[in-house]
Amino acid sequence: MKPAAGTVGTSAAPAASHATAAGRSTFSREILGAFSPNRVISKAAFRFIIVFQVAVLLIVWATSTYVFLPKPMDVWRAFVDLWAHEGLGQELIVSFLLNVQAMAWATLISLGLAYLTVVPVFQPIALAVSKGRFLGMVGLTFFFTIIFSSGHRLKVSLLVFGVAVFFVTSMIDVVAQIPKEKFDLARTLRMGEWRVVWEVIVLGKADSAFDAMRQNAAMGWMMLTMVEGISRSEGGIAIQIAILLIGLFQDYALGLAKKFLFPYADLQLEKR
Repeated sequence: MKPAAGTVGTSAAPAASHATAAGRSTFSREILGAFSPNRVISKAAFRFIIVFQVAVLLIVWATSTYVFLPKPMDVWRAFVDLWAHEGLGQELIVSFLLNVQAMAWATLISLGLAYLTVVPVFQPIALAVSKGRFLGMVGLTFFFTIIFSSGHRLKVSLLVFGVAVFFVTSMIDVVAQIPKEKFDLARTLRMGEWRVVWEVIVLGKADSAFDAMRQNAAMGWMMLTMVEGISRSEGGIAIQIAILLIGLFQDYALGLAKKFLFPYADLQLEKR
């Protein structure tokens, strides 16, 4: 005997509603579990948390009574006016190229010093540069102004110093944490010492160097308003929201570049 069509539909409806209720219950438990340490939640729950926090931030911003904090629509109208009539796009390109140039120099100097720490005579130099992160940029501005006359060179030098002292510190730690067994393995393959440095440190830690570069690249955008405020000869932007958006885009692009250049780096990290 075949069951009636109405019977099938009637039995399927409670099952579907029960599954929906179970899914909502699971989602609610994940949201509540987000307040506990070391909990793993789904991507959907994580996206919901991000959207909720952004919404709360926008509501607080829009309803703020502080005079010095403009409302979101005021910021948007000012941003559109700057872009359409004040040449914000052109100035943004100037700032972006300035930061790229500074990061190129900082990367070259930082990696060179960090890799040379395997040579004892260069260790004091690299360590001295890394200690420069305790120096205040305000006091060093006068020193750099005397050395570099032009506005562009002054801005680049300040950005390079501000990034390199932290970049060198990160890479010195990366080199120091390489297990001695990796050097010994390379030597058993009849490699010379400089070949060992190239294979074990430069190539073997290329993904870690890229990570350190990505992390310290944000320092350049953080310092951009300061150096462009000191020297305004070339223009450039000093608008926090624009800098934040470009900085986030740069960080996202570098993250994608790392996945493309080092597709197995995360897998090796999990195996450890």
